[in-house]
Amino acid sequence: MGTYALPDLPYDYSALAPAITGEILELHHAKHHAAYVKGANDTLEQIAEARDKDAITPTGLVGLEKTFAFNLSGHVLHSIFWQNLSPDGGDRPDGALATAIDEHLGGFEAFRKQLTTATASVQGSGWGVLAWEPVGKRLIVEQVYDHHGNVGQGTTPLLVFDAWEHAYYLQYRNVRPDYVTKLWDLVNWTDVSRRYAAASAAASA
Repeated sequence: MGTYALPDLPYDYSALAPAITGEILELHHAKHHAAYVKGANDTLEQIAEARDKDAITPTGLVGLEKTFAFNLSGHVLHSIFWQNLSPDGGDRPDGALATAIDEHLGGFEAFRKQLTTATASVQGSGWGVLAWEPVGKRLIVEQVYDHHGNVGQGTTPLLVFDAWEHAYYLQYRNVRPDYVTKLWDLVNWTDVSRRYAAASAAASA
């Protein structure tokens, strides 16, 4: 059975400073993300064991499925998050992604304000997400609670901002908006544009 693995970062832990310090980035990647990978693998094994023993019960399966979704979604979103950031990031997108943002989200400044607000105002822990919605064939902004709640079915995350306290609290304390503002200076628009091109092409196929 295949297992999930912690991906290497495409840059050094110190590369995103001062927006994200090396200490914070190392804790986030090597501890928190690693915990989601382990949680997904462990829960997948527990589900397989219950299935092999014909011990699948409604109560047990509900708990396992929820735990698996939580950890797997945490792994998926963090894997995107690291690629979405770059020490050479910032500015704004161009090309097809910029055109889509203009068409679907009222222009870059309006989109930036919406995603910033979505990320900063997530209740508890969660994410702000720019996603491709394949039914309407459009970009949308979503708030994700924890890692997997309040998500439109079938949407593909393109740009994700982590709003869990472990992402910012030791550095920014409780001022989440300051952290979100700094993230915009790190956005790797080449990566986001590549994800947009792949998602929109798949929806048109």
